[in-house]
Amino acid sequence: MARPKIRYVCQNCGSTYTKWMGRCPNCGEWNTLVETVVEDKRSPASRISSPGDATPIPIPEISADGFERIPVPIGELSRVLGGGIVPGSVVLIGGDPGIGKSTLLLQMGAILARDGGVLYVSGEESASQIKMRADRLGIDHPHLYVLADTHLESILGQIERMNPCVAIVDSIQAIYTDALTSAAGSVSQVRECASQLLRLAKTQSIPIFLVGHVTKEGTIAGPRVLEHMVDTVLYLEGERFHSYRILRSVKNRFGSTNEVGIFEMIERGMREVPNPSEAFLAERIPNAAGSAIAVTMEGTRPLLVEIQALASTTSFPSPRRTANGIDFNRLLLLVAVLSKRIGLRLSDQDVFVNVVGGLTVREPASDLAIACAIASSVRNIPVAADLAIVGEIGLSGELRSVSQLGRRLNEAAKLGFRRALVPRNGLRRLSPPVDGIEIIGVRTLTEALDVALER
Repeated sequence: MARPKIRYVCQNCGSTYTKWMGRCPNCGEWNTLVETVVEDKRSPASRISSPGDATPIPIPEISADGFERIPVPIGELSRVLGGGIVPGSVVLIGGDPGIGKSTLLLQMGAILARDGGVLYVSGEESASQIKMRADRLGIDHPHLYVLADTHLESILGQIERMNPCVAIVDSIQAIYTDALTSAAGSVSQVRECASQLLRLAKTQSIPIFLVGHVTKEGTIAGPRVLEHMVDTVLYLEGERFHSYRILRSVKNRFGSTNEVGIFEMIERGMREVPNPSEAFLAERIPNAAGSAIAVTMEGTRPLLVEIQALASTTSFPSPRRTANGIDFNRLLLLVAVLSKRIGLRLSDQDVFVNVVGGLTVREPASDLAIACAIASSVRNIPVAADLAIVGEIGLSGELRSVSQLGRRLNEAAKLGFRRALVPRNGLRRLSPPVDGIEIIGVRTLTEALDVALER
């Protein structure tokens, strides 16, 4: 009997080596090499088609029938998907453990089951465990079917037999195929299983949702090719101990990647947040020192979030800088600008910055609000309660214009803010003018602090 060939495959980048190493030379990650048996015979899914199997077709002759989307009554999910589910598409959704991926998909499956059968394949939980979750969510639809199985061939057979309107596989790392001898979750198993599910979705026009595990860095576990194979990649983000969740699209072949969906985790599952800005500001204390309102953009949606800062005299030789919800390096940059350009003494101050609600603000348009919150805490002067703040700060202390200023200001006016502090250069592109809010244009950080702290 021939001795099987052993290779070591990196779980992070998919590189293959003939011997085990502690660190992958390609991606530089530690302890990611997994022993894999190389098959001598090729699996049916990986055979090269003969030249006569497919012929080129002129693009005007290709039919686009069946592209009509399946409507999703969950508005926030429909927004991220691009307006609904495309038949035959494969959607990969990832997120930290316990963040709510399975809950959201089970709720979606229960709603879509009203128009046709939905198959929920669970590779990590038994059918009774899924039933317990469904009871907690108030789900009891007869056309929502649960299959507790990890064998790919059995799953494919059930999908072909049922022909559901949507199939959900939770999770792709738990599925295995007999064509390979490696363990479930390995690079080869994940790639092969995803490939066969993708082929079934395209040939039968059945949309399939795949749940993916994530690594400690927050990326989808397994080979990177998995994200290239699927049509849409979604990430469900948020702090486990906060109630709000953000569903973000990083790839979408049938829609924009600029849309996000906001949900709130409650006892009966995931609930849509139709007006997230109002929800994030509900518990705000007006006229509190160290608090400022930033107008950010999550995709094409403007969001008003409260930035809180606290500066206190340190008892250590090196002051602490703590950022929660913003980039740490961005905080260091803003502290340096405040110290150098404004003359704010922060060398003996611990500075803590927090974005209320567990959100993560990535865009530099929140720079000015962060700086105003820090200055407000240091001087113990509150920022005006009716002032919304937008602007990016340069290293010279100048304010730079931001995108979609009109949409930001309209959202602020809708929520009752009477004034807005913005970069003066951005006013040139503001067309048409925004009603119901006074727009104050400033050029430097010094001018902005004079307005924000009402000096």
